[in-house]
Amino acid sequence: MSGANTRTVVWFQAGGCTGCSISLMNADYPDLANLLLDEVVPGKGIALKFHATLMGPTGRPALEALERIPEKEAGEYLLVVEGAIPTAAGGRFGMVGEVPMAQRAASLARRAQAVLALGTCASYGGIPAGVPNPAGCVGVGELLRREGIQVPVVNVPGCPPHPRWFVETAARVLLGLPGPEELDEAGRLKAVYRGLIHESCPRRPDFDVGRFAPSFGEEGCLYELGCKGPFTESQCPQRGWNGGVSWCIAAGHPCIGCTEPDFLDRFSPLFRKLSLEEEQQAYRRAR
Repeated sequence: MSGANTRTVVWFQAGGCTGCSISLMNADYPDLANLLLDEVVPGKGIALKFHATLMGPTGRPALEALERIPEKEAGEYLLVVEGAIPTAAGGRFGMVGEVPMAQRAASLARRAQAVLALGTCASYGGIPAGVPNPAGCVGVGELLRREGIQVPVVNVPGCPPHPRWFVETAARVLLGLPGPEELDEAGRLKAVYRGLIHESCPRRPDFDVGRFAPSFGEEGCLYELGCKGPFTESQCPQRGWNGGVSWCIAAGHPCIGCTEPDFLDRFSPLFRKLSLEEEQQAYRRAR
């Protein structure tokens, strides 16, 4: 594609496990090569100019590339943030080239057209922000709020997110920034995330007749074993993972609610059924 039809993407990795990048690399259609080389939507594509895991340069040359983009393409590039942002102790729990991740992320976001928070850590803090959170990790949206940076943020949560969720969100942003009516209260695109897992779960008939699995590996609904599907907005049942082969509940594992704000703390311990009070709170938040 010609440069005029491509949107520069800066992929900034903060406090995480790189699982979101790995998930994207496992995309089946479009696969990573299609995503980077072909049109994502008619007449528009992306030019990935910085990704520490995928790019060739390292060290100072890589940082120079990262620092040039905001200067040359201010207001024109998309920033993808992967991982939570450490803010405690002046941000010294996470550094990129001797500069705190929080400072780097804020500087990049300030000149971006929009920010895609990829993964639950970048969206809401995720596992790194779990109690007691000694590093003071937050999602990128919270960081920008604290810094007074008024740049649109679209969350693409999941631990990790399905590659299609990123592709579909990126495609929507390439067509134009989504309006507030297109996002839910958690900052996710409704078109990508709307629908409780419980509503499309293949074990829903078991739930309806009160047939619950007494232990892992047994038939029946997994709710008594801690499944958070009734409170989790996600299209895992429709998408499946690894080319649609399977997903958590299809493999006999309860949903852990990884696309929701306050994951992991709100749903811990994972393999415990919520109390009645917790159920009521979770239902209210899910709806």
